[in-house]
Amino acid sequence: MTVSAIADPPKASLERYFVLGTVTLATMMFAMAVTNSYVVLPQMQGSLSATQDQIAWSVTFNLVAMAVMTPTSGWLANRFGRRAVMLWCVTGFSVATILCGTATSLEALVTYRVAQGILGAPITPISQAIILNSFPRHQHGLATAVWGMGVVVGPIIGPTLGGFVAEAYNWRWVFFMVLPVCLVSILGIWVFITERQSDKHTRLDWIGFLALATAIGSFQLLLDRGERQDWFNSLEIIVEASLTVIGLYIFVVHTFTTTTPFLRPQLLLDRNFALGLAFATAFGALAFVPMVLLPTLLQDLRGFPDSIVGIILASRGVGSMIGTVTVVWMTRFDPRISLAIGFISQSISGLFMAQFDLNLSIWDAMWTSAFQGFGNSYLWVPLTILAFATLQPRQMGEATAIFHLVRNLGSALFISVCVGVVIHYTGVNYAVISEHVSPFNEAFRMASVAGDWNIDSLNGIARTGREVERQASMIGYINAFYLFSAVAMAVVPFIFFLKRPEPAV
Repeated sequence: MTVSAIADPPKASLERYFVLGTVTLATMMFAMAVTNSYVVLPQMQGSLSATQDQIAWSVTFNLVAMAVMTPTSGWLANRFGRRAVMLWCVTGFSVATILCGTATSLEALVTYRVAQGILGAPITPISQAIILNSFPRHQHGLATAVWGMGVVVGPIIGPTLGGFVAEAYNWRWVFFMVLPVCLVSILGIWVFITERQSDKHTRLDWIGFLALATAIGSFQLLLDRGERQDWFNSLEIIVEASLTVIGLYIFVVHTFTTTTPFLRPQLLLDRNFALGLAFATAFGALAFVPMVLLPTLLQDLRGFPDSIVGIILASRGVGSMIGTVTVVWMTRFDPRISLAIGFISQSISGLFMAQFDLNLSIWDAMWTSAFQGFGNSYLWVPLTILAFATLQPRQMGEATAIFHLVRNLGSALFISVCVGVVIHYTGVNYAVISEHVSPFNEAFRMASVAGDWNIDSLNGIARTGREVERQASMIGYINAFYLFSAVAMAVVPFIFFLKRPEPAV
């Protein structure tokens, strides 16, 4: 039950590149629609009267929906054919994106973002399976790099245009502006993706699917709402934790006792693939955190406009493009070295971001974002090559589905963790700093030190309170960036446990 179970007829060289261009455009559309909304998170937060952790749900639940639905890609492709699935998913994703722009409440926005995640989930794994099956193995690095340009260009175009559009109009147009790319993608799939074969007898393990969906969804809710609900002092959190454990138990037991499981555990016997999944989780965890944290930091604490925030986020894509140009050449020697460079670069960028303060400049944010993007680009190609190097072609479809499941799940979970770190340490440090706001603090008696911050009037107390909140929030962001850096560095020692692929002949 894999995407690649139905063999494609041999493709001529020119036809391969038309197919590659089509799926690259679809991937770019998907990446553009996912990332351009990050630049307007603060604007959506104000428009929909949401808190920082609540508006983050529009990101985390989108990623969870993608994670849950990604493993069904193989079943969908086999049951209905790749061409039909790509057409319906790209069309449905386009409609859901437009609906996101019409949302008038947080609940509606999250619902449409979930629909966007469900409908967009099969696009990436099916596109990757199409490429891996269309090109011979010795061209996988080149084809994957070209396809990866869609992932790179989307985050450059999306936030840049999105920032200017949101500033000129409002956040809704960030979703509406994707429509032309969506229409061109649909046309390209209609013309160039020709595979129509399907197997009506292909079955889906619904018990395994529903158990996994319940476990993942409940665990994500637990992480998203835990800080606000005071964790296990809340009945809601206890129920969500119980559903997580029960769903995971049913999924594991059912997987090892049924003849046709939702995800085949035999794939984990391959060392490179099993380790590749661990690195894919770390890769996903690091991929989007700065893009979620930076907009609120830059707008709430520094007052940067949407257009500037969009340019800063786009600089990450520029760094990714620079890295993509060199990573293919580096990967020819040893993909493990490229992977190590990627994670180390991510860790260093996180350390630099952890040095930010309230005097943060545009240039500081831009070059660290670009460096983070550079490191991110050094992860995708070598990780894909290493994870799939020792698998058989018939295993590619299911393997890519699992690969993208753990990647998206890592993104959603780590975003929730980092947002929780920001909120928690903002509260903790607000309480600590507030202890020094007292008539007995001699600093308030020194005009050259206190400035506009005084506690002799209501306006002075209000200004002082706002400044204490800004300082406390900055410490929360700094702690989140330190955590980001630590996770990136923690996986580096394990990279060379991966088996180096045999040279292509």
